[in-house]
Amino acid sequence: MAHSAIRHHRSFLVESFLAAVMCALVSSTGKVQASDEDVPWTYAITRFGEPELGPDDPLPYANPDAPKGGVLKLGVHGTFDSLNQYIVQGAWTTTRGMRERPFGNNILESLMVRNYDEPSALYGLLARKVRMPEDRSWIEYELNPDARFSDDTPVTPEDVIFSLEIIRDRGRPPFRDNYALIEKAEITGPGRLKLTFSESGNRNLPIAVSLAPVYSRKHIDPETFDRSTLTPPVASGPYTFASIEPGRRVVYKKNPEYWATDLPIMAGVFNFDEIRIDYFRDRTALLEAFKKGEIDALAFQDPARWENGFNFAAANAGDVVREVYDRAGPASMYGIAFNTRREMFSDRRVRKALANLFDFDWVNRAYYFDLVTRTIGYWDNSVLSSVGRPEGHLEQVMLAPYPDAVEADVIMGTWRPSNGDGTARDRAQMQSALAELENAGYRLDSEKLVETRTGKQLSFEIMTKNADEERLAEAYVRTLRLLGIDARVRTPDPGQFEDRRTKRDFDMVFNQWGVGLSPGAEQLGRWSSAASETPGSFNFVGAREPAIDHVLEALMSAETEDDFVASVRALDRLLISGFYAVPLFHNDKSWIGRWKTVVPPPAGKQSGAPSFDLWWSAAAEK
Repeated sequence: MAHSAIRHHRSFLVESFLAAVMCALVSSTGKVQASDEDVPWTYAITRFGEPELGPDDPLPYANPDAPKGGVLKLGVHGTFDSLNQYIVQGAWTTTRGMRERPFGNNILESLMVRNYDEPSALYGLLARKVRMPEDRSWIEYELNPDARFSDDTPVTPEDVIFSLEIIRDRGRPPFRDNYALIEKAEITGPGRLKLTFSESGNRNLPIAVSLAPVYSRKHIDPETFDRSTLTPPVASGPYTFASIEPGRRVVYKKNPEYWATDLPIMAGVFNFDEIRIDYFRDRTALLEAFKKGEIDALAFQDPARWENGFNFAAANAGDVVREVYDRAGPASMYGIAFNTRREMFSDRRVRKALANLFDFDWVNRAYYFDLVTRTIGYWDNSVLSSVGRPEGHLEQVMLAPYPDAVEADVIMGTWRPSNGDGTARDRAQMQSALAELENAGYRLDSEKLVETRTGKQLSFEIMTKNADEERLAEAYVRTLRLLGIDARVRTPDPGQFEDRRTKRDFDMVFNQWGVGLSPGAEQLGRWSSAASETPGSFNFVGAREPAIDHVLEALMSAETEDDFVASVRALDRLLISGFYAVPLFHNDKSWIGRWKTVVPPPAGKQSGAPSFDLWWSAAAEK
């Protein structure tokens, strides 16, 4: 297979060169005009600029010499009852590791894969070649002839088209919304397919469809695809399911005939023969399992557990070590989301006042050893963040039709959330919040904050899913009650929690908006008006703002990196000004505890802490 892969790459380079030589004539406008036939084939696509890797380069953060073999034991807090993350019904309780970071794309693969050290570059996987015009109105792929599903049948253009169509018709947003923009899917030759889009200029769309999961159409019943299932899908990934214990454990076993083993982009990836992922309903039980060696590696989010969780025999003996990685890329927004569909949260002034009542300094000192950093915006610590930067010219033009959408101090880049004085009962903080609430039509009456028009007390529930969130919510509620607000905390069982979140049956809920340096279609699913009332979308907060829709459109169609950065910063300002969540905090470091039985590669320059699909067994080194 190795000689076959090299032969395909050499053949591809010759074809690309010849196509490029013959490509395009320059029109009187100075822009390249080319027929479809003249568009050259290549091995990678980017949103802007040129790919950093050559066709035979491995991923820069992988160890191509990593030994193969051994078992990786991982653990997570939660449960699972589905093997389909691309439908509404199973979206929130799908087993980990089928297709994701940081557990790996162990089952499902796509036409192309990311290099996480480049913001927007994709390299061929199931597709060995790709081409698209400058206006991104279509994209064409040539599949790798070696690509096989786990049942040893070839991956065909029909499988790819079927996968896109079944998710378009029965999948969950935002995936189905992206694939619905495919106007025509056609087979253009042996192993080739072409997707034509209903709109041109959307530079993110080719990336989104290139990352779509590919299923074997012969093993999928279209009539039942949208129902949760524990039947393993037949796919082309490096592992198959060895065992499935719903809610307790899933075991992945390496496919010895995995088709892509010798591809350069897969060098140093998927090194273990077996991966076990155990599920724990309680974080304390998860930590205890790690201490006993039942789990090889564990990512820590809670500073208290990171500080105090390593006083046990194996750690003291040096058999367990702590890995600390500098955060690469932007910090995720972690906050308590407002459901703006609720009448009491429909007024931005109310959300602003409540957001400013969270005493971060007290929480950081009391719970987190002063180790966490207050989150301000949605792309903190990156070039995409608006924090600390006044609005630039491109942003001004973009936001000009919506003069009231962004707060003045957010425009200047000077806005910061109120932290309080560290007592959780800062009088100045509460007076400021009360003034904002009075402007929104509330007043204090007999130690209750009531709506002046109706006399109804401001009352709501914060839904949490674990003890850590519950503790934070209780601290916040204590401050809210000092202002006469009837706030309560509720922690339903996991199944009820996911059902309520999916159906938007909550007032406030904790959420983390993961981000990277290449935001794209996922932002539509989180913030667009179209996604607001779509069941299963990630628009938890119910955002329905024309200004956000306008900026999202600019983000999708940005033709230059400057336009792209400006559109993300404009979106950041709108989200901050919308007060859709109480901003909490983030870690400036990534913390992973590991037994010396497993070994990670060094961190990537932008990808940060290495995902578990890059690790290897220490025993296999010998």
